[in-house]
Amino acid sequence: MNRTARVVTDVLQPRNVLLAGMLGIGLAAASGHWTGLLWGLLGALCAGLIPARYIEWERKRGTWGDRHVVDRTQRAPIFFVILGSIGTGSVVMLLGGAPTAILVAMLALWVMTIGLLAVNTVWKISVDAAVASAVVALLAAVHSPWWLIAYALTAAVCWSRVALTYHTVAQTVAGASLGASTAAAFLLV
Repeated sequence: MNRTARVVTDVLQPRNVLLAGMLGIGLAAASGHWTGLLWGLLGALCAGLIPARYIEWERKRGTWGDRHVVDRTQRAPIFFVILGSIGTGSVVMLLGGAPTAILVAMLALWVMTIGLLAVNTVWKISVDAAVASAVVALLAAVHSPWWLIAYALTAAVCWSRVALTYHTVAQTVAGASLGASTAAAFLLV
């Protein structure tokens, strides 16, 4: 079971979920035009790849034991890197005339990160569950409600985080709820 949980948590880590999800969101935001993939790639870079690289850099320096940063008291710098990276990417998108839907998705991820940071100051919450949930909600909004079926993957992320004892059930449910509600709130605007 732990081996399966490890595979699930590694394959569906935020970096990978954001890469696939933001490409899909970008494509939909640009009404299927290939330029949407470029906007989506920029979104994935800023929301997922740069933060993942920062975590890896700090891990190699010995700041953290692994990419999971299980000690919530060590997570604040990561959230600030994410906020700065998403903010910078959003400014580039705004100046470059990116489609509105990809900008709204970036704003939703930025606000979700503020929520994660705020909760994390007093209680550990699952970032992996929040990202998986937000991306599914965003894809469902820009493509089709059929994307809600992908919440099975969010459930798998939650299960894996609990099975590996990185989080409790409550922490994963809270993360998934924050991700979905933040995404939904911005997409209803």
